[in-house]
Amino acid sequence: MESCCSTCTKLSSASPSYPRIADSRGFGRKFTRNSLNHQLLSSSLPKPFLQVNNARNTFLYRRSSSRFPSTASRGIISAEAWDFGRFLKTLYFFNGPPSPAKFVEFLVEKLSGTSSKEPVKAMETSGIVLVAGATGGVGRRVVDILRNKGLPVRVLVRNEEKARKMLGPDVDLIVGDITKENTLIPEYFKGVRKVINAVSVIVGPKEGDTPDRAKYSQGIKFFEPEIKGDSPEMVEYLGMRNLIKAVKGSVGLQNGKLLFGFEENSLKELPWGALDDVVMGGVSESTFQIDRTGGENGAPTGLFKGVVSTANNGGFTSIRTRNFAEPEDLSAYDGLELRLKGDGRRYKFVVRTSSDWDTVGYTASFDTVGGQWQSIRLPFSSLRPIFRARTVLDAPPFDPSNIVSLQLMFSKFEYDGKLNPTFVEGAFQLPVSSIQSYIKDPVTPRFVHVSSAGVTRPERPGLDLSKQPPAVRLNKELGFILTFKLKGEDLIRESGIPYTIVRPCALTEEPAGADLIFDQGDNITGKISREEVARICAAALESPFALDKTFEVKSTIPFSEPFTVDPENPPQEKDYNIYFKGLKDGITGKESLEQSPVPV
Repeated sequence: MESCCSTCTKLSSASPSYPRIADSRGFGRKFTRNSLNHQLLSSSLPKPFLQVNNARNTFLYRRSSSRFPSTASRGIISAEAWDFGRFLKTLYFFNGPPSPAKFVEFLVEKLSGTSSKEPVKAMETSGIVLVAGATGGVGRRVVDILRNKGLPVRVLVRNEEKARKMLGPDVDLIVGDITKENTLIPEYFKGVRKVINAVSVIVGPKEGDTPDRAKYSQGIKFFEPEIKGDSPEMVEYLGMRNLIKAVKGSVGLQNGKLLFGFEENSLKELPWGALDDVVMGGVSESTFQIDRTGGENGAPTGLFKGVVSTANNGGFTSIRTRNFAEPEDLSAYDGLELRLKGDGRRYKFVVRTSSDWDTVGYTASFDTVGGQWQSIRLPFSSLRPIFRARTVLDAPPFDPSNIVSLQLMFSKFEYDGKLNPTFVEGAFQLPVSSIQSYIKDPVTPRFVHVSSAGVTRPERPGLDLSKQPPAVRLNKELGFILTFKLKGEDLIRESGIPYTIVRPCALTEEPAGADLIFDQGDNITGKISREEVARICAAALESPFALDKTFEVKSTIPFSEPFTVDPENPPQEKDYNIYFKGLKDGITGKESLEQSPVPV
């Protein structure tokens, strides 16, 4: 009954843009008996459609009040007059102006009991980890580790033949180049929830290298370096910008995606319209307005308000959005959060994943506390498939990647014959300042980036560069490699994506297993194996303690001593959370650029 579906025509996905309903008044004149087609008036129509109080072939209407009573009045509507003009206004808002042909088609459909429904799209597999730079020394090891954990992996590579030869013929891959934005097609990243970025500018010996890059594998300390291929600016900065843009929608933002509300003094709007029990013969009435001073601390807020009545077997009011021009993909998130000022009543929130009008709505009820601003979290996992106030037991799973419309409702009815225990007839109002998606706690990193120790040192005042590693001393000669690595890091930190930035010291081909030193502030020098870095990256994806941390890491083994492992007695695997727990927020080493240098 309260689904508002049984007496409305199918929504047009290309409906024209009409002004948002801001009050309860009509579009102009009211329709009267004499203005309606005589044949339509004399039709035998099923109750409650176009009939009230068992009075067949009779149309009762009333003019809408120009304003709603205040909540203090709690007035109850006693009139049982049905407003046909407001019914048409509702159709007009959601469907555009109803043509006579479509209106007759709608009547025939209702009388014959036929309807068309798109099947609700089933939720697709997600949770993919994207590894960028998957054929590099760290990247290919990351792929092996994630596969051994049983995680779905997709790789971003430039050379498909090389990738399949190295990673296997069945590897799930994207052929693209982060320096070329047009190769990073959004569809390629569908289902990706986390990213490990091991892409780096290529540094090689001036005198050349062996086919398997043996000199490079020894480390920059052992050869005279030069940039091979794309510049540091293209790879470390512009490439990072392109990669973040490509994955941002699929991995999500730590603070959620705003769907409705005020952000930085601007309003993120939704095309709300009133959808009340007038569509089934009732007389309840609601609207949605912007109150410029009614929010928290005098800030603006949205306001869902109206008067609800059970006359003519009604008993609900709601606001619903038109179908979005493009479905919202919120698959990176765990639910929706409403910021509102409660009135002690129970409301419903409905999310639809089909563009059809008369279709399943994935629904959650929530209680409010009177007179208090509160945040209501509605996990996607709690949404119940409802059709005409009945649970649909065989409905497909909710698909957060294809959200088509939203609805907020105050109703007498719950589900499956149950009633709302807080329902009271009369005036109500519910200020709603924002609606946004959220990631549930504990939040873990969604973007792990392999950078480099030393990125803040070339510009650090008073630092003795002669005692620094080659990349620091030769920053300018190497195309400002560390400068652009730092700029790339800043893009991650500013993106809003939950992140971890790992800054390894000089990389080696030695095995993992040596004792480690984690540090912050960009001061340490030393070496660390690529295998160890790969393990750290994989562990960071699952650790809330690594969230939004930037750190350097090296082994305790000096350069002059090789590190080996006895295959018969390998070292115990590390619990990297022990290291992550000691890290602090906000330390990047950039603090030293305006302070006296820290001894290294």
